Amino acid sequence: MPNKNTVCLWFNGTALEAATFYAATFPDSAVGRVMHAPGDYPDGKQGDVLTVEFTVMGIPCLGLNGGPTFTHSEAFSFQVATDDQAETDRLWNAIINNGGQESACGWCKDRWGLSWQITPRVLTQAIHDPDRAAAKRAFDAMMEMRKIDVAAIEAAWRG
Repeated sequence: MPNKNTVCLWFNGTALEAATFYAATFPDSAVGRVMHAPGDYPDGKQGDVLTVEFTVMGIPCLGLNGGPTFTHSEAFSFQVATDDQAETDRLWNAIINNGGQESACGWCKDRWGLSWQITPRVLTQAIHDPDRAAAKRAFDAMMEMRKIDVAAIEAAWRG
């Protein structure tokens, strides 16, 4: 039975490649059913991969090979809460070293144009600290980073 709600992500012929990368990179992720087009369509031929069902960290997704008309933007991103610097580094480096791009404040973009926020839990805790001065120190430190440095966030948080 299909999920009641699924995130549909538009790709230009690379949905299976992206889903396979996500399944190999993120825990609780897998590639499911692959549907081949039963006939020609505007950006593909009969037999091409049309859709790919997959999960990313337990979130059901559908990759649609819809062609070049639409591209991903930072208006949608996956936010991944990491437990430590090792996990942060592993996920960030997997995305960047596979044709991705760094951005600011823990954001990066994969080779297919999807945005990811690789966010250590300590950062979230720090910027929500009721001590607003401590929260601001952590926030200000984050604003200077690309990949989040857990030790630097902790040091700024402590003051």
